[in-house]
Amino acid sequence: MKRTISVLVEKDAGGLVRIISLLTRRRFQIESITMAACERKCYERITIIIINQSDGSDAASQLTKQMRKLVNVVNVKDITCLPLVQRELLLIKLQVNLIERTEILNLAQVFRFKVIDMTDSTLILEITADPGKIVALYQVLDKYNILQLSRTGEIALTRESSVNTSSLKEYPGFDNNVGVGKNYNKNIEDLFFKGL
Repeated sequence: MKRTISVLVEKDAGGLVRIISLLTRRRFQIESITMAACERKCYERITIIIINQSDGSDAASQLTKQMRKLVNVVNVKDITCLPLVQRELLLIKLQVNLIERTEILNLAQVFRFKVIDMTDSTLILEITADPGKIVALYQVLDKYNILQLSRTGEIALTRESSVNTSSLKEYPGFDNNVGVGKNYNKNIEDLFFKGL
């Protein structure tokens, strides 16, 4: 199972190495790690996306307990099941002809990405979105000639509104019977994704 772990650490050259070492010893597959400055001056926030190789969900809770014991770790939280805002950045350079360029520029309206560089034969696109939208766009762009691709790891913050866009059914005031037709839930999710 894929888990999202948020770790607050004091700035320290060896802090990230200790965390990665712990993850590999516990046989967790690391999908992405993002480390950056946060709201506190002398601290950094690490967002780790891991895949739990063992079947037990207890392994993730054991991992968070062991991380708390590491030097310079201030706070560890498994935020997988909490309402989240998740974002990722994708930079992609495509080799295109005139027809393909027009197709891709039309896709920009649907996926809301930016064209940050354009020549006669290439486009560089910048996409900032939730991980699901990144994957969907990548599948659409896969038919074009991709020259280079760079994808950041995910960053995530918990929502204070208690609304989880991946599952609106968890929202306390959400009523499945409200709305018109079967596409109501999908339309609400689309509004949340497009609005953020």
